[in-house]
Amino acid sequence: MLGQVLTRVSVRGQPSGLHTAGHLLRLTTILSTHCFSSTFGFQETFMNVMAATKSADVNPKANHTATVFFLHGLGDTGHGWCDGFSGIKEDYIRYSCPHAPVQSVSLNHGMKMPSWFDIQSLSFSGPEDEAGIKQASLNLQSLVQDEEKKGIPSDRIIIGGFSQGGAVALHAALTMNKKIGGLILLSTWLPLHAKILKEVKGDKSFPVFQAHGTSDPVVNFALGKMSYEKVKSVLPNITFKDYGGMGHSSSPTEMVDVKEFIKKALPNAS
Repeated sequence: MLGQVLTRVSVRGQPSGLHTAGHLLRLTTILSTHCFSSTFGFQETFMNVMAATKSADVNPKANHTATVFFLHGLGDTGHGWCDGFSGIKEDYIRYSCPHAPVQSVSLNHGMKMPSWFDIQSLSFSGPEDEAGIKQASLNLQSLVQDEEKKGIPSDRIIIGGFSQGGAVALHAALTMNKKIGGLILLSTWLPLHAKILKEVKGDKSFPVFQAHGTSDPVVNFALGKMSYEKVKSVLPNITFKDYGGMGHSSSPTEMVDVKEFIKKALPNAS
């Protein structure tokens, strides 16, 4: 089933979740480094983005009482999802969409792109970048800790992500030894599935919204549903919703559902 995972990568820093197939490039297409850099401008553009800022944010207009951290998918930046959240924002919530570091992706012949961890195989039983996944997870947990130091308690913080970013968020939520406000998982999968459930820590009673398109050709719908079946024993308040005909993308309907989930999980405290 994992053979369908991450065979495409978005080519612009627009919302990965809102891309159609026409905005995607097959990850396994044989491209030279020169073509990758000069034709699409990935390396230079993304290097500049990473150097300029660590995240794209929608800041609250009212008293800041809650925060959402959302991680983009492979090859993207946080800017597109930041634009998406600006359309469903609540005035008391800060929405922060970090940018992944630019690094080599083994599956794409070592070409560099924004990636939370290395992708080594498309096989369900193939190797995973355990060290990279765990480091990305710790980095996200550090963002939560930093937000707590600013006065936002962990149970007023939602974390989440799309595709590869969702895998990081799921790992972080499972291994974080504290209760968070909620978890959003869009078109994603359970990383390190053979061992992660043995490493679960802390209170996992927080609400979880998991969503997946039934026609996803990248992260197969069956893989998303299987991930849900595996984690629901340790995440008792998880809800899984499918969107008929939706590919590896988001939709206005899904974003409305995300908005309602956030409002319910992080009600206005003022």
